[in-house]
Amino acid sequence: MLWVVYSALIEVSKGSSLTPPSPSTQLFKSSPYNRDSVQAEATSTETMNYATGHSIPQVDPPLPPWETLPTMYDLPSEFPEEPGLPDEFHNLQPQLLSRTLSLADYERENWFTGTDLNIYYDVHHPLWHQRPDWFIALNVSRLYEGHDLRNSYVVWQEGQSPTIVVEFLSPRTEREDLGRFYRDSDQVPAAGTNDQTPVMQTTPPNKFEVYEQYLRVPHYLVYSRYTQRLRYFKLTGTQYAEQATSTANPLIWLDDLKIGLGIWHGEFEGIPAQWLRWCDESGNWFLTDTEVAQQEAEAERLAKEQLQQEAVAAQQDAERLAEQLRVLGMNPDELSE
Repeated sequence: MLWVVYSALIEVSKGSSLTPPSPSTQLFKSSPYNRDSVQAEATSTETMNYATGHSIPQVDPPLPPWETLPTMYDLPSEFPEEPGLPDEFHNLQPQLLSRTLSLADYERENWFTGTDLNIYYDVHHPLWHQRPDWFIALNVSRLYEGHDLRNSYVVWQEGQSPTIVVEFLSPRTEREDLGRFYRDSDQVPAAGTNDQTPVMQTTPPNKFEVYEQYLRVPHYLVYSRYTQRLRYFKLTGTQYAEQATSTANPLIWLDDLKIGLGIWHGEFEGIPAQWLRWCDESGNWFLTDTEVAQQEAEAERLAKEQLQQEAVAAQQDAERLAEQLRVLGMNPDELSE
């Protein structure tokens, strides 16, 4: 079914002129702009035509985009022509970023992290999207509208662009990930890749331009697990400027978020590797929920051992004192009475 819907969207986005769809052919059945109440309240015959081919009824004054454009329920993150995750690293590394993230100035319910999730960013081209390996958006609820898991991240619905985007270099993605900063030395070896892997034809602008010019992501980070190189592009004015990284952790420090990022040589989910990991300004690693639980369990075990040792020591002191009393000819049992 998803393939049928997506194929229809692609066809109409190529320029076909469609009249408003009948109920049997509606593609965005859950969208607010299909509600009968909206159509009944329309006071003008003016319509707004988008790349989806839909004619959206408008009122005077016009409705805001989050009430008229497709929502995340209409815009999925899975398309048949898009490949899945290229390797296991792209699955595990985002988990470590999300599970070690700690923001002093934000409650956990006021930010969202996404992994391999489509971001729809242009109200004039509702199908345009990018799919970061990892991102965080601030000042949005953890759950969509406070109660639902997200199918995608639709900027005109959320009202916030991501604050941080992280991309992991893969064979054939280096040019798009790095944009004008790409050099031949950034190319990733394409060992074992299949050049015939189907890749969805994207519509300009490219990934780097979307993050810089459309979403205006303040912090864009690119990491190569092949070279253990972390690069930081900070939005300065209207363009990204590459920032120098430190030689010690944290390799980069995001002052507005009071958080650092470095490369941790350790074991995550049973796999030893060089992982990106959040830390404080002194380079102390933030812990995962599992590590916190392990530390708490260890602290509880040590506390019990300490109590046991203190009890044994007290018993030994009492026995020594009793022996001394007996040497002096006194009965310790009578004294205790």
